[in-house]
Amino acid sequence: MSTLQFCRDRRDAETPLFAKVLKAIPEANRDYRPEPRSRTAAEIAWVLAQEEGALLSLLETGTVTWTEVKPPSQLADIVTAYERNASAVNKRLQELNDDGWGKKARFLMGEGIPPWDDTIENFVWGFLFDAIHHRGQISTYLRPMGGKVPSIYGPSADDPGH
Repeated sequence: MSTLQFCRDRRDAETPLFAKVLKAIPEANRDYRPEPRSRTAAEIAWVLAQEEGALLSLLETGTVTWTEVKPPSQLADIVTAYERNASAVNKRLQELNDDGWGKKARFLMGEGIPPWDDTIENFVWGFLFDAIHHRGQISTYLRPMGGKVPSIYGPSADDPGH
């Protein structure tokens, strides 16, 4: 199996797990943060949605400029944006061939920050690993927020995973 096909398979498996965690955030406590320097649950969820949009731009144009945007006022809108963007990325990856997988791309983060130049393959994997990290952050917020932690890779104390 190629690394491209393995990545497609992993993203197909991970995308619904991300949506499950995002949907578990209690709307009433969307602004929860465990510490003043931490992002809120809604802000982290929005980063996940924005990263998928940025990744789509990278896949389609070979470049993206990251800009921080405030999250929508409703968690449902964040979930919808995540699902829409992740679905579009997964569709675009199905259309990608090995030449496109190895193509160079550029990620820009703003003034004074050097650009990140790498292959599409490394960007897609890097974004996935970063998203998994952020999903873990959200999952640690859920119980203190009054929510339930869904099963991700197996049962949780709140969800037997059936």
